[in-house]
Amino acid sequence: MGAFEYRQAEEIRDAFARHGARYLFIGKSGAILLGFPDTTQDADLFVEKSPDNGRAIVAALRELGFALDDEQAAQIERGKDFVQLKNGPFDLDLVFAPDGIERFADAWRRRVEVEGFSVCHPDDIIA
Repeated sequence: MGAFEYRQAEEIRDAFARHGARYLFIGKSGAILLGFPDTTQDADLFVEKSPDNGRAIVAALRELGFALDDEQAAQIERGKDFVQLKNGPFDLDLVFAPDGIERFADAWRRRVEVEGFSVCHPDDIIA
């Protein structure tokens, strides 16, 4: 796969919004959206851990073209700490329990909105 591109972030944002999924860009992809000069090979998302959100994420990922098998869908729905996906149009890491952030709700309150993207606060990205 090539480097993470702005277009991929737009596709994630739009599909997740259509399905009501709660997430934040985190890691290098989050830093890039905040304007830090860097590159990454995948998108990193901190996702809210709940069965309803997990189902919304699975639906959004399938809409994006990810070929999720039953095991991957179950891991996402139950909120496994880390799910790495390489079976879609781009590579994607779903993080349900990132280091240094206690709860999704805390990160959500601190989030930064950039051009319609919900991104973890820089202090949380660098934590």
